[in-house]
Amino acid sequence: MRPGDTVAVVSPSGPPNAVLLRRGIQRLESLGLKVIAGEHVLDRQGLDYLAGDDAARAADLQAAWCDPAVSGVFCSRGGYGAARLLDLLDWDLMREAGPKVLLGSSDITALHNAFAIELGVATLHGPMAACDVIAGDENGPEPRTWESLRAALFGTPGTPGTVAGDRVLAPGRAEGVVRGGNLSLIASMCGTRWQPSFDGAIAFLEDVGEEPYRIDRMLTQLLQVGVFDGVRGIALGSWVKCGDPYPVLEDRLKPLGVPIVAGLPVGHGSPQHSVWFNVLGGIDTESCSLTGAMRNEEQAR
Repeated sequence: MRPGDTVAVVSPSGPPNAVLLRRGIQRLESLGLKVIAGEHVLDRQGLDYLAGDDAARAADLQAAWCDPAVSGVFCSRGGYGAARLLDLLDWDLMREAGPKVLLGSSDITALHNAFAIELGVATLHGPMAACDVIAGDENGPEPRTWESLRAALFGTPGTPGTVAGDRVLAPGRAEGVVRGGNLSLIASMCGTRWQPSFDGAIAFLEDVGEEPYRIDRMLTQLLQVGVFDGVRGIALGSWVKCGDPYPVLEDRLKPLGVPIVAGLPVGHGSPQHSVWFNVLGGIDTESCSLTGAMRNEEQAR
């Protein structure tokens, strides 16, 4: 992206806090972006955990993606609800619109995965407009989060972006397409037409508020249905309010026999670094890091 580009902020999942959304939009504008908001971005009707009804949220997302004046579609927050939109989107029409930036995380994992399968585009896993690390502090966004997002959006094409973790669960090096996101969402998509696959990929996983036994259950499900078949390496992000997840992560994932880095500041919590999905990347346990394209010109085909 470049300063002067137009981005649309939409709410495909839960309803954002209006004050935080306004502040987040102002901060995106400080990057030189022109920001427009979806018609239903602040809707609260029907089920109170959704930002409006499914049809309205899907319409905002599709209209933004198909608008030739829009270079990026930024999600306002996560929560729940993005998966409910997948059957309502006109994928053929969205495919005709060509690639642009989709930014979000957490529940937006449903869109990251579906966009990779349906549209073949790179998407950006990162902080959202109305989230705490961008808009929660009146004095400014969390600095490391903000710099990582700025670099991912505007960095020099071809320059690698590296995120360092703090522990190694299995040694080695690996390269592959970076895929994944929130573990709960990945598991929830099993058995659907958008079932994930980590074949030939670096699998990235993170979660929030899940007890270790529930992490075990979800990983076991993914292993049993073959989602990890052909995986080349695993990068583990944040596990906020998950107790000590590392014994079960090591127990379930180490037998795959691939390199595993952990403790990457990606996902929930603070800071939240930005990582491109559906691009070529690599992990190196010697430096305990995940490296990927700084921008989506290095999208995997």
